[in-house]
Amino acid sequence: MIAGGLGSIQAQQTHKDEIPEGALLIQLGGPGMLIGLGGGAASSMDTGTNDASLDFNSVQRGNPEIERRAQEVIDRCWQLGDQNPIISIHDVGAGGLSNAFPELVNDAGRGAVFELREVPLEEHGLTPLQIWCNESQERYVLSILEKDLDTFRAICERERCPFAVVGTATDDGHLKVRDDLFSNNPVDLPLNVLLGKPPKPRVPTNGYAVQKPFHAGDIDITEAAYRVLRLPAVAAKNFLITIGDRSVGGMTHRDQMVGKYQTP
Repeated sequence: MIAGGLGSIQAQQTHKDEIPEGALLIQLGGPGMLIGLGGGAASSMDTGTNDASLDFNSVQRGNPEIERRAQEVIDRCWQLGDQNPIISIHDVGAGGLSNAFPELVNDAGRGAVFELREVPLEEHGLTPLQIWCNESQERYVLSILEKDLDTFRAICERERCPFAVVGTATDDGHLKVRDDLFSNNPVDLPLNVLLGKPPKPRVPTNGYAVQKPFHAGDIDITEAAYRVLRLPAVAAKNFLITIGDRSVGGMTHRDQMVGKYQTP
């Protein structure tokens, strides 16, 4: 299933600039909440293979109003042309800030130091892991120069869009997350460990032929039927169409179904 979109932007705004040492690292958009924790992993699992706690933790809750405000801030910035305060920007998706911020600075060959308690939160009592890894939507991370902070703040205040300066870029390729509440560093490691290509471990294995005798009486008929019917080669292919929204944007003239029984 593919849903595409078309937009327009000035040509000079299509590439990220290099993030200099000392640049500010900002979260733009909504606050963090205990939602979407592990959602990126849950979305890659087969149906029914994960437990109930992950199902509930990974549920997303959108906030269209904050999304609109954040988009207006981004639009006002790039429309400034050469005076655009945004150096580089990254969306917050799977993994939350724990993925977005490291990728933002790693793409520029930098490291970063973050203050965990500067992350805006909607609910109290979150652990450092929950603050750093929740996947709350309607958030972006971006980098600006300190001299442009007042300009960026004025745009955010005009659009009533929350933002917070969470960290600064460094030149050592190291990722550090400081927690002033507990006076420790929940994350302190080189970025190439997180986003690089570490050597793959070699695990010696030995294969053995399975000589277990086959007994049809040991097979549960119901379970066997479900396993067979779940095979894509056996199951109906209707789910490839009906699993998603076929009228994205509400501008669809005709659905891709035909006949009395709406066959895809």
